[in-house]
Amino acid sequence: MAAPSPSLVAAVLAHSGRLEKEDLGARIARLRGVEELKGEVCNMINKKYNEFLPSMQSAEDLVSQVDSLSSNIDLLKSRIENEVQQDLNVAIAEFTELKQQLERDSLVLSVLKQLQKFDTAIKDYSTALLEKKYVAAARHLEKARSSLKMLESRKGFELKVLKALGTELTVQTQNMFYHLGEEWRQMVLWKLPPSKEISSAETVMQTELHLRTMPLKEDQVAGPPVASVLQAFAVLGELHTRLKLFGQVLLKYILKPLISYPSLWPRLEEQPDTVVLRFESAEPNLEHPPPMEVFGKITLVLGVLHKHLLSVSLDECGENDKDSTVVLAEMLGDVIWEEVSGCLIQECLVYSIPANSSKLEQYIEVIKSTEEFEKSLKNMGFLKGDATDLLKYARNVNSHFANKKCQDVIVAARKLMTSEIHNTVKITPESSVAIPKLPDPGAGDHLKMQKASKMLHNELINLENETKVSQHTFSLPTCRISVSVEKLMELAYQTLLEATTSTDQCCIQLFYSVRNVFHLFYDVVPIYHKENLQKLPQLAAIHHNNCMYIAHHLLTLGHQFRYRLTNILYDGAATFVDLVPGFRRLGMECFLAQMRVQKGELLERLSSARNFSNMDNEESYSAANKAARQVLHQLKRLGKVWQDVLPVNIHCKAMGTLLNTALSEIIHRITALEDISTEDADRLHSLCRIVLEEGPLVFTPLLEENKNKKYQEEVPVYVQKWMMFKELMIILQANLQEIVDRWAEGKGPLAAEFSPTEVKSLIRALFQNTERRAAALAKIK
Repeated sequence: MAAPSPSLVAAVLAHSGRLEKEDLGARIARLRGVEELKGEVCNMINKKYNEFLPSMQSAEDLVSQVDSLSSNIDLLKSRIENEVQQDLNVAIAEFTELKQQLERDSLVLSVLKQLQKFDTAIKDYSTALLEKKYVAAARHLEKARSSLKMLESRKGFELKVLKALGTELTVQTQNMFYHLGEEWRQMVLWKLPPSKEISSAETVMQTELHLRTMPLKEDQVAGPPVASVLQAFAVLGELHTRLKLFGQVLLKYILKPLISYPSLWPRLEEQPDTVVLRFESAEPNLEHPPPMEVFGKITLVLGVLHKHLLSVSLDECGENDKDSTVVLAEMLGDVIWEEVSGCLIQECLVYSIPANSSKLEQYIEVIKSTEEFEKSLKNMGFLKGDATDLLKYARNVNSHFANKKCQDVIVAARKLMTSEIHNTVKITPESSVAIPKLPDPGAGDHLKMQKASKMLHNELINLENETKVSQHTFSLPTCRISVSVEKLMELAYQTLLEATTSTDQCCIQLFYSVRNVFHLFYDVVPIYHKENLQKLPQLAAIHHNNCMYIAHHLLTLGHQFRYRLTNILYDGAATFVDLVPGFRRLGMECFLAQMRVQKGELLERLSSARNFSNMDNEESYSAANKAARQVLHQLKRLGKVWQDVLPVNIHCKAMGTLLNTALSEIIHRITALEDISTEDADRLHSLCRIVLEEGPLVFTPLLEENKNKKYQEEVPVYVQKWMMFKELMIILQANLQEIVDRWAEGKGPLAAEFSPTEVKSLIRALFQNTERRAAALAKIK
């Protein structure tokens, strides 16, 4: 880099020196003000140190004086506090003592005032009681009771006299109740029968109620009016209890007997100052009188009570401020109405419910009389509010009718079910249940159903085939059923007929009551008659017929009434078809159980035949002969027992099954013999001949003997082993060639009944082992 120019350096230095000279001059000029500042500092120091010392001394003197004065003040304050505190403590103690004394004096004064009030109230009570001013006496007695309660409530201040006062109050209260009770007995006098139990109308005939009549003016009689006595009871809080006791006696001896015994009638006798209510007896026209008659009796009795006992004017009555007539009647009504209405329902209205739906319209009179009865009681003040249970019961007649009808149906059905089964009636295809003619269905949907039914009937007539089936094709075969079951079915038809003319609700209840009848039969009869059904074959057969008879009617029972029942049941609900399988099964199970019992007895008798072996032995032959005859005797007895009871086809099948059981056992025992001598074969044949000849005689389904021959000739139809038994008899008397000929290479009658093994076994038992026997055995295959 080149060196700076000499002229530029010189210019810079020259300029720098000039600046420094100017700055120093300005500074020196400013230092001239120091002298002024110095003077001010001196003044300040002079004022602070020379002039401040005297001021400080005076201030310190003042502080010393203040301290001295403050000390004097504290000393004075301390002396004052000590003096005042002592006087204040004394004053507070005196004030507290005076206050406690004042409280004690006030309490004593208050107690004395209450004692004075109590004493005054007792004195006033005694005076009023002597003057028979019972209302005033009762109020004074209540004032005394209130004063005593105030005295007893004073805590920490107990007087021994309080116990005596309480005793006195109790004595006076009981004295008051005694006098009021005497007055009450003069106003309301009961004459009751000696017996406390009401067992008959004659028992309550001695009951009398005497009511003292109210005077028009109080000064006409010496005694107090009814109002005074009742008012006094009300003030003492005893009115409800008194009316409750009166109501209980009234219920037991007057109201309930009037409802329960139709022969009793109330009789009213009016005397100058008394009304007497007693009973008189009249022979009733009906076992259960109409409700209107009973309502009249009750209204008469309550009207007398309202007029001569309850229609009084009271200023106050207990806790109520209502009119006395309303209050008294309501109080008595609250006591008696629940039991009266319950008794009226159970002893009167229940029996007025119609037993037939056609009489339901007449029941409107009962509803109206019930409404009038309640209205009269409300007018007298015995009832309040809307309809009571009594009127609700009467208005709900449709439901009660349905319930009563259903109950009657179930009771009647159960009575029939528990009656004797052996009382029977003969049923033929021509016989039918005595069904009354069904009424024409009403208007509306029922009418449409009827038209639809007629149209369907016309169409069926047009489609009829000229060839007609027998009118008895679907009829129940001739048999015997219990009279009770026939009546049971008539009851079912009558009940359903009743349902067709009833309201919807009643119709549904009656329909399901009929269903319940059949459910009841299913459950009750097999249990109730269980022992007899197991022991007696005839009853088992009758029960079988009963079940089949019921099942037969159940098939069409619902269809017969379907279009005449309520619409709710129309859509498929009105049916009994679902019960049919159960009843059929019930009848079959009972009869099959009896068949098993008879089968067991047959096999037991055949078990004593010693397996039909050793017939050449007289004892063995006798046992076998006896067993065979016992079997035949049993079968013949059964045939007679079931004769004219079971349907012919059932009778023949049952006897055929039992005879088949006996033949099967005999065949099995004989074919099981390993050795049969010629003599054994002859005797076995003779035994079999007895069975063959007498067996058909067990088929006696009809009473007419000549008509039974037809069924006796058809034994093979009912006895499966009959032909086999005959072939066995032939084998017992045949030679080898005859047996081979009847076998006919497996195509003959013998082959149709016996297997090759069984035939070979018989040949080996009957014939000795020879070439001829071997040849015969070779042909049996």
